[in-house]
Amino acid sequence: MTPALTVRTITPAEHLAHLREQRSASFLQTPAWGTVKGEWKAESIGWFERNELVGSALVLYRQLPKVKRYLAYLPEGPVIDWTTDDLQGWLAPLTRHLKRAGAFGVRIGPPVVVARWDTAAVKEGIADEAVHRLADVPPTERSVEGARVVSQLQELGWRQQGAEGGFAAGQPRYNFQIPLRRTEGRDAGEARTEDEVLAGMNQLWRRNIKKAAKAGVEVRVAPAGDEAELARFHELYLHTAERDGFTPRPLAYFRTMFEALGAEEDDRIRLYLAEHEGDLVAATIAIRVGGHVWYSYGASSTEKRDVRGSNAVQWRMVQDAVAAGADVYDLRGITDTLDADDPHVGLIQFKVGTGGEAVEYAGEWDLPLNAVVYKAFSVYMERRAGGR
Repeated sequence: MTPALTVRTITPAEHLAHLREQRSASFLQTPAWGTVKGEWKAESIGWFERNELVGSALVLYRQLPKVKRYLAYLPEGPVIDWTTDDLQGWLAPLTRHLKRAGAFGVRIGPPVVVARWDTAAVKEGIADEAVHRLADVPPTERSVEGARVVSQLQELGWRQQGAEGGFAAGQPRYNFQIPLRRTEGRDAGEARTEDEVLAGMNQLWRRNIKKAAKAGVEVRVAPAGDEAELARFHELYLHTAERDGFTPRPLAYFRTMFEALGAEEDDRIRLYLAEHEGDLVAATIAIRVGGHVWYSYGASSTEKRDVRGSNAVQWRMVQDAVAAGADVYDLRGITDTLDADDPHVGLIQFKVGTGGEAVEYAGEWDLPLNAVVYKAFSVYMERRAGGR
């Protein structure tokens, strides 16, 4: 049994101190992320065992229209001991605290892996015409810890949120990652070298990295707080959004992100710029917490695709992650489609070329605290999603 735990509000400084003790925690669980998501009400909370801080979370409260009732959302969190056999000992004090704060429901995103597919398995799935989803391919590895978390959440009455194609209204259930530590043999856990990571990439990726270098593409990190460079990124990002058909975020959002995350840690967030003969051909944003590095946003030029700026900037970010001693380089979300006719499969094919692995997380889970209000909220969200 887990010793009796209590949950209470903590300061951002206390929250950050706890995260600094963790080898891995999502950047969506940092105090600074609450500043980025200014349209939500944010709170840092902590789990205490005999006055010792043993867990933390960023809670984002989404208010229902016209009433002071909230959905309490913990994106990719909380940061607690997910290996426990007594998850209720951690979640019960959480829900009591949130209910007192006016929450009608809670949504969590356990940062727990349930399955992995290595590069070979994903490639075989794409090549097999009978395979349409990643779930149709036997995983290279299934996580006992992940299965235990899912089982406990189901027993405790939490509801797993569905995601068409692997993308939800919240965070992606399927990600693609490059492990930066060896996983097998006597050297398991030791850092992989830059050469080892490069050798794990497919021939096309290695050729494109060389092609970019030969063409004279140069990648650099923008100075912290450089407004002009951020504006250049955003202009290219708007171009990318128009080309690829997604809704872009405004420049103000990225300005807030860099200000908030940059103030929290010197090396928390970086803007990478890939240039060719003075032209910006690709740009990306990387975020780091502990041993975890994420590729967060990217943009690329249509006019100079042949100089392979996207490959060059990704490779530079991987190199920097290796040099920093990171455990994983995370290319973030993918859908679970492996259907050659699905336009989303191109994203997986681009990422699988890095030699990494597809990773399925436990997903997002809801616990209604007020059944009537939660049902009304669910109907409201369904109608909004349907555009009615």
